[in-house]
Amino acid sequence: MAAPWAPSTLNTDQIPALPVSPVEYREKNWYAVATAPRHEKCVAHQMRAFDIECFLPSYKSLRRWKDRRKELELPLFPGYLFVRLALQNRLSVLRIPGVSQLVGTQGKPSALPEHEIQALRNGLSSGLYAESVSWLKVGRRVYVQNGPLAGAHGILIRKKQNCRIVISIDAIMRSVALEIDEADVRPIA
Repeated sequence: MAAPWAPSTLNTDQIPALPVSPVEYREKNWYAVATAPRHEKCVAHQMRAFDIECFLPSYKSLRRWKDRRKELELPLFPGYLFVRLALQNRLSVLRIPGVSQLVGTQGKPSALPEHEIQALRNGLSSGLYAESVSWLKVGRRVYVQNGPLAGAHGILIRKKQNCRIVISIDAIMRSVALEIDEADVRPIA
């Protein structure tokens, strides 16, 4: 009598098919990565060393102590950075020391809209003044139609005489304020 596992008696109909990952697991998207406190730069450096595309938005801040002043480069979203990857490769990110999790809902990472990341990159690379602000839920929603932030949606605010737009990244509940020309925005109805 042949063994049940012998090739001649093996019924291939009973072998479960290997799961095929859905398209969303194979497509590259931007995701927010939560990091340990004050580990954003270290995690970004490690991701670059492993050829993982990441984006750590930062801003310059002048800090004053009793005896000196120093300009520091600080993360725009403390505790977070952004990574572009296919979800099937998420373990390569989660294994990096200092990474807490991919931000999402119901245990599944949430993809961020490409236009939000691109608008943030364009605004920062063009030299616009930026600063971290608290999460905003109220205010006038606007759409940027011209300039380096074209395509971005945000909340229009004023600080002194300058006009600023606050772009919110909903997945991490953080916002960034960027100076903008008031003529470049239009209200969203």
